[in-house]
Amino acid sequence: MTQPIAYTQENLNRTLWNAADSSRMNVDASIYKDYVLMFLFYKYMSDLHKDEVQKLQQRYGNNKDRIRLRLKNFRFQIPEGTGFHDLLKKKDEDNIGELINIALHKIEDANGDKLEGLFSIDFNSDAILGRTIQRNKMLRHLFDDFAKIDLSAADSDIIGNSYMYMIERFGSDAGKKAGEFFTVKSVAVLLAKLAAPKPGWRICDPACGSGGLLLLAGEEVEKLGSNDYALYGQESIGTTYNLARMNMFLHGKDSATLEWGDTLNNPRLTENDSLMKFDLVIANPPFSLKKWGGEGAENDIYNRFHRGMPPKTKGDYAFISHMVETAKAKEGKVVVVVPHGVLFRGAAEGRIRKSLLQENIIDTVIGLPAGLFQTTGIPVAILIIDRSREPGGANENRKNVFFIEASKEYRSGKAQNFLDE
Repeated sequence: MTQPIAYTQENLNRTLWNAADSSRMNVDASIYKDYVLMFLFYKYMSDLHKDEVQKLQQRYGNNKDRIRLRLKNFRFQIPEGTGFHDLLKKKDEDNIGELINIALHKIEDANGDKLEGLFSIDFNSDAILGRTIQRNKMLRHLFDDFAKIDLSAADSDIIGNSYMYMIERFGSDAGKKAGEFFTVKSVAVLLAKLAAPKPGWRICDPACGSGGLLLLAGEEVEKLGSNDYALYGQESIGTTYNLARMNMFLHGKDSATLEWGDTLNNPRLTENDSLMKFDLVIANPPFSLKKWGGEGAENDIYNRFHRGMPPKTKGDYAFISHMVETAKAKEGKVVVVVPHGVLFRGAAEGRIRKSLLQENIIDTVIGLPAGLFQTTGIPVAILIIDRSREPGGANENRKNVFFIEASKEYRSGKAQNFLDE
C-alpha cells in the first residue's frame, strides 16, 4: 500500500483552495461554497473508507465477509459503487451531475439519522450550475483536482481547520452574504476566549451558522487538557445548517447536537417539553433582524419574553432573551455580539435592558471597532451576561458592570477592519 503524503496545515489549505478556485466558473461564491464544501466532505468520507478497506484487506486478505462485517461499525458507510473513486471513473459521462446526486443519496440512506438530509443540494441543476456543458466541465474539474488529494493522510484538526479556512475565504468573496454562514475569525476567537468555558460544560450557539464559534469554544476547553464538553447549536438556513454538520464531522465532533429551524419561533433544543439549559450560550446572531416573528411572541410557550416584548422590527433583544432563558439559572453565562443600539435604544428595549440590570446579571460590555464585519459597517459590542450573579449564585455579591472601550484596537483592511491580538 502506497504511503499517502502527510499534509501540513498551510499546504492543505493552499491545495484545497486551489482545487476549489480553479473549478468555480461563473457560480456565485455564496452558492458555490455549498457545492465545493460538500464535495470536500464526500472526498473525505471516501478516502477514510478506502483507507479502512485497505487496512482490513491487509489483515483479513480476501475474506470479504469478515471485511464487510467490520465495515458495518466504521464511522461512515459508503455503499459499493458510490465512493468518490467510483464516480471519478465516470466523470466524463453526460449525466455525471445526476450520478453524483444518486451516489450521495445512497450514502445518506446507508448512514441513517447521522447524515439524514445532509446531501440536499442538486449537482444536476441547470438553474444554479448552468447548462450541461458548463456544469459538466466544472464537475470534471472538481473530480480532477480533488483526486490529487488524499484526505486520509491528514489528521482531523488539519482537515477541520482547512474547512474553516475555506469558509473564511468564501466569506471574503461572498461580501454581505457572508454573515449568513460565518463569524469573522478574530471576533469569534475573542468571544470564545471571553467565554472561558470549563470541562463538563454544555455549550450552545442558537444562531450557529457553519459552526465555527462552537468549535472555538470547544477548543478553549481542550486547552485546559479536557475533551469533556458537549456542543449544541441551531441554524435557520438549511444549507448553512448542513455546512455546520459537515464542520463537526471534519473536526471529529460526531456527537455534536445540531438542529435546523428558527430559534426564535421554533426552538428545537428542548428536553421534557422545556428549553434545554446550558452552561454557556454564545452567539453572533443577525443584527436587528426585522422580521423575527414578534407577532406571535406574546404567546411564547416558553415565556422567554417575560421581561418585555422586543420590537417587531428589531430582533436583538429577542435573541438576548432566548439566550438568557437557556443559560442555567444561578450559574450559566451568555456571551453575545450586539449592535450598539442594544445599549441605548429606549421604549420596549429600554425596559428589557433595565430588567436585566435590576436582576444584576449584566456583567461586562466591550465596545468593539466599527467595520469588523463585511455585512455592516456599524460599531458593535460584546455583552457578557452572568447568571451566577443571581441570588444564590457564586457571584451574587458582584454588583458592578464592567465597561471596556476597545473601539480603537484594530488594523485597517481594504474591505473591513481587523481586531488586534
